[in-house]
Amino acid sequence: MLGETIGEEQGRTTGMRVLSTDGGHPVTEASFQASGTLLGVEIQDTGTYESVLRPDGTLWGEGQGFNMTKDGETVTWHGSGVGRFVDGGAVEWRGAIFFETAATKFERLNTVAGVFEFRVEADGKAAAKLYEWK
Repeated sequence: MLGETIGEEQGRTTGMRVLSTDGGHPVTEASFQASGTLLGVEIQDTGTYESVLRPDGTLWGEGQGFNMTKDGETVTWHGSGVGRFVDGGAVEWRGAIFFETAATKFERLNTVAGVFEFRVEADGKAAAKLYEWK
């Protein structure tokens, strides 16, 4: 069951590159930067994810990154999910995310499985919502 919203952010894609086209399945890498909140604390998020275009036209992706507060505390994350292309060239992702931190204000995230919604517009603008999975 979905629990409370634990984070929201907005940002943009900062880079993309093609990693492979072997077997007719393009693999790309995208990096992004975003700002928002995590457990009500302002953060900057930096991440990179790889996605594979599957035969049915959907995407499979895995990523990693970190959130940093204004006072230098960090939370790392790893996630994976599935994506689909939607009108206007945007991609919508849904998946799971897991955190690791030594920062006291975020330590409860070490035991949280999160789920996310992540949308990237054709122009690179991105927005995400994170929920606790209870």
